[in-house]
Amino acid sequence: MQRIEHRACFGGWQDVYEHASATLGCTMRFAIYLPPQAADGPVPVLYWLSGLTCTEQNFITKAGAQRYAAEHGIAIVCPDTSPRGDDVVDAAGYDLGMGAGFYVNATQAPWSVHYRMYDYVVEELPALVAANFPVTEARAISGHSMGGHGALVIALRNPGRYRSVSAFAPIVAPSQVPWGQKAFAAYLGDDRAAWQAYDATALVASASERLPLLVDQGDADEFLAAQLRPELLREACAVHGHPLALRMQPGHDHSYYFIASSIGEHVAHHAAALHA
Repeated sequence: MQRIEHRACFGGWQDVYEHASATLGCTMRFAIYLPPQAADGPVPVLYWLSGLTCTEQNFITKAGAQRYAAEHGIAIVCPDTSPRGDDVVDAAGYDLGMGAGFYVNATQAPWSVHYRMYDYVVEELPALVAANFPVTEARAISGHSMGGHGALVIALRNPGRYRSVSAFAPIVAPSQVPWGQKAFAAYLGDDRAAWQAYDATALVASASERLPLLVDQGDADEFLAAQLRPELLREACAVHGHPLALRMQPGHDHSYYFIASSIGEHVAHHAAALHA
C-alpha cells in the first residue's frame, strides 16, 4: 500500500492510498480522512460510496464533509466505484464498466473476473483499513445515487456490521429502473431472481436487523421519476415495518450541491450512532 496524497485538513489529514486488491485483481485507490482525534487513539469509521462516473476524489473534494468529521471525531473512507486498469473490461457509456461497479459481485463473463465491488467494500477494504489506521470496529455506511444503492444493500445484507446507514438520492429499486436493469443484466445475468440480493426494496422484506434507513432525496432531481423511485422504498418499508426516514428536499437536484447542503446532518447522524 502506498500513500499518494497527504493534505492537512481541519486539524486532520486527507489522504489517498493505492494498493493491490486481491478481490478485484487490480490496483485500487481509496481516500481516508483521519480527524485530529485520531492522533490520540482509534476513531470510528464512516464508509462513503460514490455514484456513477465517480472516483475516490468526488466526495473528498466536493462534499465538505471533513469539517464535520473533525468536529465529531470520525474517519471517512471513500473507495473508488469500480475496478480500474488496462486489463479491466469496460463498456461504452457511463453506466456500465469502469466507474459503474454497482457494488455487486458479478457472476457473468467477462465482468466476473474483476467486478466484485461488494466483497471489496464489505470485506477487503475494511480489513485493510483496520490493519493500517487508528480506527475502531464501529462502522457506518452512506452513499450517493449508485453509492446510495450500495450503502442500503450492504447494510441490509450485513446485520450487526454497521451502526447506521444513510443515502442521498439512492437507486432504491435497481431491478425496476433502467440503470439497474442494464447493469444487473450484464453483471448478474438474465435471472431476475438473482437481482433481488442487490435490491434494497426486496431486501427489507427479509432484513433480520431493523436498522433505520435515512434517505434524503431532492424533489428537483432530474433522475427522480425514471431512475430513483424513492416511493418504492417507502412502500416496501411500510409493508414490512422497516424504519425509514425519507426526506424530500425542496429545490435540490442530483448534484454535489445537494450533498454539501445536508452532509453535516448525515455525519452528525452517524456520529451519534458510532459514539453510542
